Amino acid sequence: MSSLTLVTSCSFNPAKKVDTSNALWEEQAEKLPWFKHWDTTLVWNEPFAQWFVGGKLNASHACLDVHMNGDHKNKVALHWEGENGQKASWTYERLYQETNRLALALQKIGVKKGDIVVLYLPMIPEAAAAMLAVARLGAIHAVVFSGFSSEALQGRINDAQAKFVITATTSFRRGKNLNVQAIVDDAVKGSPSIEKVLVIARDASETITRTDKTVVYQELVNQDEKPFVKPVEMDSTDPLFILYTSGTTGKPKGIMHATGGYLTYARATFDFVFNPDEKMVYWCTADIGWITGHSYVVYAPLMHGVTMVMHEGTLDYPDAGRWWDLIERYKVTAFYTSPTALRMCIKLGDEWPEKHDLSSLKLLGTVGEPINPEVWQWYNRVIGKNNCPIVDTWWQTETGGFMISPMPKLRPITLKPGSATMPLPGIDAAVVDIDGNEVPRGTKGFLVIRKPWPGMTVGILNDPERFKEVYWSKFKGMYYPGDYAVQDADGYFWLLGRADEVVNVSGHRIGTIEVESAVVELKEFAEAAAIGVNDELRGESIVVFATLKPGFEGTQELKDKVRTKIHTSIGKFVTPKEIYFVSKLPKTRSGKIMRRLLRAVVEGKAVGDVSTLEDGASIEEIREVFKQVSGEVEKTV
Repeated sequence: MSSLTLVTSCSFNPAKKVDTSNALWEEQAEKLPWFKHWDTTLVWNEPFAQWFVGGKLNASHACLDVHMNGDHKNKVALHWEGENGQKASWTYERLYQETNRLALALQKIGVKKGDIVVLYLPMIPEAAAAMLAVARLGAIHAVVFSGFSSEALQGRINDAQAKFVITATTSFRRGKNLNVQAIVDDAVKGSPSIEKVLVIARDASETITRTDKTVVYQELVNQDEKPFVKPVEMDSTDPLFILYTSGTTGKPKGIMHATGGYLTYARATFDFVFNPDEKMVYWCTADIGWITGHSYVVYAPLMHGVTMVMHEGTLDYPDAGRWWDLIERYKVTAFYTSPTALRMCIKLGDEWPEKHDLSSLKLLGTVGEPINPEVWQWYNRVIGKNNCPIVDTWWQTETGGFMISPMPKLRPITLKPGSATMPLPGIDAAVVDIDGNEVPRGTKGFLVIRKPWPGMTVGILNDPERFKEVYWSKFKGMYYPGDYAVQDADGYFWLLGRADEVVNVSGHRIGTIEVESAVVELKEFAEAAAIGVNDELRGESIVVFATLKPGFEGTQELKDKVRTKIHTSIGKFVTPKEIYFVSKLPKTRSGKIMRRLLRAVVEGKAVGDVSTLEDGASIEEIREVFKQVSGEVEKTV
């Protein structure tokens, strides 16, 4: 666990106990525009929390209406670029107008307070406006990533019993035109709860398929008018949105977040970690279909009134300089992306970012999974030019916002590449053993949160018992996120991956991320995924899948080098049973490696639900590579 000292102008004592009282959250909540002040800060009926009970507010009002007085309304809210060459810069007033216009359209098709509205939209400016329009009416949005299949979309619609869908005609990805509306129309055929589908036309020349449920947004409202739809006063405890996240059982969970607590936490944590100011130009590369897109593309940045960048498309189209070109042209100051994306950038080559002026960058961030130290060092050196703090954030859909992260302004401390550092103010995190007892520093264990916080989920839609079982049954009185961690001698937290992604080799519990980090420290590799497979003698053995950087070949000598590296970094007892070289790894559309699919291929089992899989071709390749290397006849899967 290497460290890098960040020289700062002030100090912080990591041994000092953080303030975990509710006074902190009351202070943060006071920064929101409440229609009515709350009566009670927290009602805690474990495991269900109600924050700021009695208070009334509206999310759309908190993000937009508050900026309509004075000059701030003329500030750019978002710079957007589509993959097909379209560009737009919306001021806060323009976003406010588009949100009100969409809210009026939704009113006309019957949307009212409490209705569930599914959004299936590409990354266009109207996506943010649609979320805010739904919230403005007091309805509940359920955003589904627009890369999901019609079957996956249908399953989420039916679970939520949604009445309305908002979609667009098309989206663009790597030069291809995807008919988004057709996917929705196919899904709705098996979703009897849907009353209307509101379609946003991307181009006036497009041919729109009509069904008895189709309503075209542009035909429903006058685009030249500037309507005002009064924001509905919502109880702080009213649901703001539902967001589906994958579960270990394969059935997605409808995670619910309430209005007041969520907004308070999203706003506060963005402030703690990113320290926004009037000059900030912020770009988070996440899609709105994920929690990062909710908290740190839409709600928190808009509450703070910053300027954002939004982009439709991939980082390597039309060429591998796409992201760096956007950073240069819009003079981005804070850039927030995933380690998976960074590993792809490494694989594409340093020459691409080096062609562009990235001197506007002041802060870098990562999200989605622990970042390997080697990737952290590349991010720091090549993108940050050794001059930008890196905030490696740990959090989940269920937590609503950052939980463990560096805070460069509030808590400038020694940064250790690969560590998310320490919990944010008000978060009581610990590492415990199987009995729930806190373990000594340096000992691996289970990460838990021992005190409620405003951003925490209020439950799983239609399944309170599953909520209790998944998150609260393992350790009494503690929220269990399912992650394995270690807290070092300085109190820094190191996230070691999902606890169910731990391999037990001859009685030694090894986090898969430890093996993967060792592999990608070698110059030949861009990415790696380690899994555990059954072994009669050792309990489990480790199998590694890895992708190579350009110019390197997978040879027996390289396999030997990998084994030697793992022996050196972890120990000889972790010798991989086999190492497979592949061109890509199977990932979810949010960029997380789907290790269960790798395990299924190796063990000859059915791969199960692949609705979240980003590219099915990777599984086919892995099957073929496995078959060739093992010399076995592939079993039926």
